[in-house]
Amino acid sequence: MAPSTIMGINQLIPAEKREVYSRLIPPSLISRFHLDATFMDKDGGDLLSLRGSPGSPSVEMALRHRADFPDPILYGHLSDTLNGQIHILLYILNDPESPRFDVDRMSDGRPTVFGTQFRNLGAELAAMQAGLAPGQIRRGLRMLSEAIIGFENFIHSLGHVLYFAEPLYYHNAIIFERYGFTYQKGRKLMERIEAVLSPGGDLLAKLDRATPFRLPEAADSIRLRSWAIHDGILGEPFGDVTMYKHVGKIAGVQTCPDTPW
Repeated sequence: MAPSTIMGINQLIPAEKREVYSRLIPPSLISRFHLDATFMDKDGGDLLSLRGSPGSPSVEMALRHRADFPDPILYGHLSDTLNGQIHILLYILNDPESPRFDVDRMSDGRPTVFGTQFRNLGAELAAMQAGLAPGQIRRGLRMLSEAIIGFENFIHSLGHVLYFAEPLYYHNAIIFERYGFTYQKGRKLMERIEAVLSPGGDLLAKLDRATPFRLPEAADSIRLRSWAIHDGILGEPFGDVTMYKHVGKIAGVQTCPDTPW
């Protein structure tokens, strides 16, 4: 019987496991970087890394366009929920031709854990000024539509009709909304953010340039709002937000329909 969970896929022999997880890779990504169907380079280097041991309910996958490149063009961390649904914990598409900003590590090499344990403020400021959102080490590849189609084909092949995602930052939640995700947890938080950062909102006065991340223009920008929230303007970290999407569902009403990126 074909597996229906991450744990089940992880029980497969390596070649079969690799074949199943490779379905998550958008074909447009493969063609853009001229990758071989085996995900091996011409020198025999393996470009696809999988970390999902037998018995584990989670997997981390990383695809590089070159074996010697420090960052993957695609990184995904998936897990099973308690009732066997698929949960996206993290999904990143990096443009390897864009500048890198070390928001993921301190100057001494310590990981920042996406800015939740430490913050490399200099790198974060440079990233923000370059047009990136919190957590981005490089510009994205603008392939999310293709990625979602590929992911939903993967979900469907496992026999599921819905899946879950955990937005790490405010802007991730807004993007997910636009692609048809619904809130399982966190809608009240998102509505509160909209209220306190809209005209007459309680937190508008805190967009006072007290730090470089609290800009007045953040009131009208999803990306800059996300930076202000990452900077602690809410008085609490952004978190405990879980969303889900039915396979094939189109986007519905958004929390912030008029707020530009």
